[in-house]
Amino acid sequence: MKLYEKIIIGTLTSLTFFAGALKASACTTVIVGSKATKDGSTIIARNEDNSTNWAKHFIVHAHTDTGQTTYVSKGNQFTIRLPKIHQRYTSTPDWTQKHGQYGENGINESNVAMSATESTDSNRKAIKADPFVKRGISEDAMLDVVLPYIHSARQGVIRMGNIIRKSGAAESDGIIFSDKNEVWYMEIGAGHQWAAVRMPANRYAIIPNQLRIGRLRLKNHKMYLASKHLVSFVRKHKLLGYSKGTVNFAKVFGTSNKADRQENNPRIWDGQRILTPSKKQSPDQRSFQMFMKSDKKITVQKVGQVLASHFTNTKYDSKGRWFNKFRPINMPMNDESHILQIRPHVAKAISGIQWLAMASPDTSVYVPFYTDINNTPVTYQIGTDRYDSKSAFWTYKLTGVLAQPYPNSFTNRYIRPIQRKVNRQLLRHLKNSDKQSSAIAKTADLQTYLTASNQANAVLAQKQFDELNANLITKSTSEFFKELHINVSKG
Repeated sequence: MKLYEKIIIGTLTSLTFFAGALKASACTTVIVGSKATKDGSTIIARNEDNSTNWAKHFIVHAHTDTGQTTYVSKGNQFTIRLPKIHQRYTSTPDWTQKHGQYGENGINESNVAMSATESTDSNRKAIKADPFVKRGISEDAMLDVVLPYIHSARQGVIRMGNIIRKSGAAESDGIIFSDKNEVWYMEIGAGHQWAAVRMPANRYAIIPNQLRIGRLRLKNHKMYLASKHLVSFVRKHKLLGYSKGTVNFAKVFGTSNKADRQENNPRIWDGQRILTPSKKQSPDQRSFQMFMKSDKKITVQKVGQVLASHFTNTKYDSKGRWFNKFRPINMPMNDESHILQIRPHVAKAISGIQWLAMASPDTSVYVPFYTDINNTPVTYQIGTDRYDSKSAFWTYKLTGVLAQPYPNSFTNRYIRPIQRKVNRQLLRHLKNSDKQSSAIAKTADLQTYLTASNQANAVLAQKQFDELNANLITKSTSEFFKELHINVSKG
């Protein structure tokens, strides 16, 4: 076995060890209202956490008037009848559909974005009152049975709510929907119980694997939606969180335990300290405000900074691993990180941008992809659970693997300069593509152009990270022999 292969495999083994301390369903969500962003966009974003070697793909599903009408999940046999017409939409499915599709995130032709799911926990008393349904809807199916059939963020909540009413839910989750005007955040608390809140336009939220929706003002239908008879259900089963005709959803269904204090609350603190540094808080405090006002208008790049953070530049900095006191946002088992941006002041065809950072965003780069397209880059359609030098996922995963033994020197000296360079290039290319697209009148021609623009962005970024990885492998061998020499001298 070659030396560089030993370095890669040995480091990947250590990453798997650290990942084992955390359950596979641990993601982190960031949502931002239109008046809180610098350009008036709505933004929903999330790190999808699962494994250290689980490739994700990026695909587009074409519009069809003759689609499948029966959907059966390979994950738990959840079954649903679907309309024949489904819109074009993008998704980032697992490399294998053996356990289900896990489309996770995407934008449809109506420029509605969806991210599913933020896995959460419900308390035992609530689950006993309304158990989860074994063959109810779960994360693996949600995107593909909802996103193609909705035309607004609100419709997304309503469709998901109707599915839960008819078929039940198999798990506790948070689901996010957005369009150019609104962001809705929805939570499933039990087998048939859910609630959703419209994001205040001038606020943001950090959500880390816990139910966060508080007091429901259900008479205000513009801001709140919930399962039918939710209040009477809570009263009947004498669940905590009910007072004077109102329900606090998080108190009724959620948890407040050691795991929340060690794994969840610190991530809220980390995100809020980045976006609202003026508010002084502690990572081990028991509660945090859900909707926060940022000190400055928020950009896509700032959201990316939050999702890449491992308590960066604080005394709790874990360098991307979890062997410290608190669980960070950025972890070795980040499969992909997405920022779904719906831009308000551009043509409809270029309004939806799906920013994707494969693997962990701390050592990757967010590539902007238009979503009114007819195909995705080939390198984003390949990759399994074994290293593949052509796969986009594995290119960016390798960067993180190579940085792990030398997190400070490699990241600061080699990775950060390339990230900054590629980011600048991608932003310039996006701006130029926006301008060029305005001169293309025919829909088919525009789709072809936007597809080619995505391809150019993907190639630009991956080529430079391939070169970076080659350099890191070379530097790794040198560092390896330095350490070997020191150990031999000591021996």
